[in-house]
Amino acid sequence: MARLPAGRVAAFTRPFTHTGVDYFGPLEVVVGRRVEKRWGVIFVCQTTRAIHLEIAHQLNTSSCIMAIRTFTARRGTPAVFYSDRGTNFVGSDRELRETFKRIDQSKIAEEFTTPNTSWTFNPPAAPHMGGSWERLIRSVKRILPLLRVSKRPTDEELRNAFAEIENTLNGRPLTHVPVDCDSRTALTPNHFLVGSSNGSKPLTDINSDGISLKRGWQVSQVIANQFWKRWIRDYLPEITRRSKWYAPVKPIEVDDIVYVVDPDLPRNCWPKGRVLKIATDVEGQVRRVWVKTRTSVYERPAVKIAVLDVGGKDSKPNPEKL
Repeated sequence: MARLPAGRVAAFTRPFTHTGVDYFGPLEVVVGRRVEKRWGVIFVCQTTRAIHLEIAHQLNTSSCIMAIRTFTARRGTPAVFYSDRGTNFVGSDRELRETFKRIDQSKIAEEFTTPNTSWTFNPPAAPHMGGSWERLIRSVKRILPLLRVSKRPTDEELRNAFAEIENTLNGRPLTHVPVDCDSRTALTPNHFLVGSSNGSKPLTDINSDGISLKRGWQVSQVIANQFWKRWIRDYLPEITRRSKWYAPVKPIEVDDIVYVVDPDLPRNCWPKGRVLKIATDVEGQVRRVWVKTRTSVYERPAVKIAVLDVGGKDSKPNPEKL
């Protein structure tokens, strides 16, 4: 098993430097006498596990760009955006999959790709690569009914519900909750965003002179560093623990004959083809492959590929006859 991506273990960085983004919904709201649909946009900090929620009024490219721009105006511009591609970007809802085709994902990536920001797409049919935000979407959907919001809220009620959910999930513990009430509280995403788990701040007398302001700024930096040291000591060992896949296995190679695993295909239907190209991570682990079949070329993650044991490369059949 390879090490975690750099964004998951990037200590001493600003929250949302490495951000995963995804859509969920639709959610129905009341506008006057009409019932309209809204979609949620979730932004997840890969390092601190903090979330930010926005509302997209329409499912088109301009609305998606506005949601991302609102996020960057409030949380800062990330260094890297991560998102799924194809049907994975829109979760499992059939209606969302169909309507999301209106969004030009290439235009969105181009809009927010700058010398300081990049956009990384996961390969198709790889929901596990976006598990960090898919799991939190489930938490959002679980908390929403508990807020006693009406079945069809107004836009204002939905916006308030999203803010409450965001604060609740950012107050969840990342580390073990201490049994002793007198000990320090568990580390939460809110510690990195607002300085404490519930947003409370100690009352201090701050004068307008430069000495007090400089001293206050220095104190805030010391507190932030303390949170990061706790993150490294208590949280980082938990996510880097390995419980399986210790032994290395033979990687997928170009010209291997493989099956493409696709659970959406009919029973006993397994596309077979030859590997045209592979893509590896910084450690040399094969993460995605391109497979040529009789009808098309598939781009899939390595976990959705089953290599056939057909002997040496010289004995592999001609892909045109597959």
